[in-house]
Amino acid sequence: MSSLPPNPPSTPPTPHTNLQKSRTGLLRVWYAFGYSLAGLRAGWKETAFRQEAMLAIVLVPSAFWLGRNWLEVAALAGSIVLLMVVELLNTAVETCIDRIGPEWHDLSKRAKDMGSAAVLLTSLLCAGIWLAALWQRFA
Repeated sequence: MSSLPPNPPSTPPTPHTNLQKSRTGLLRVWYAFGYSLAGLRAGWKETAFRQEAMLAIVLVPSAFWLGRNWLEVAALAGSIVLLMVVELLNTAVETCIDRIGPEWHDLSKRAKDMGSAAVLLTSLLCAGIWLAALWQRFA
């Protein structure tokens, strides 16, 4: 019961080998960047992500006006970016579950519910940070 060693970079990949695994250096970074852009394009097809991106277009520049120092600006802008990251991860979980099949299953529901809860908690964190900054600035 021996397993075959992975293909070295000089060996052409087999149909079951991920080509990205054989790339190294800047070529690997370049392709990874392309995959990340593809992920953002896929995320853009999701309504919630588009709404959060539009919110970010307004709020991230506002963070530079509202924040009194770089830490406050980082917290304000970072909370928006964090919300978008969690939304993308939630969408990834939902997409994986949907790939398995459309039938209802308790574990599928639990995974989707936990992803949704992560978005909710991040939204509450983001709202709390922004409300605290607004309160400190104007109250």
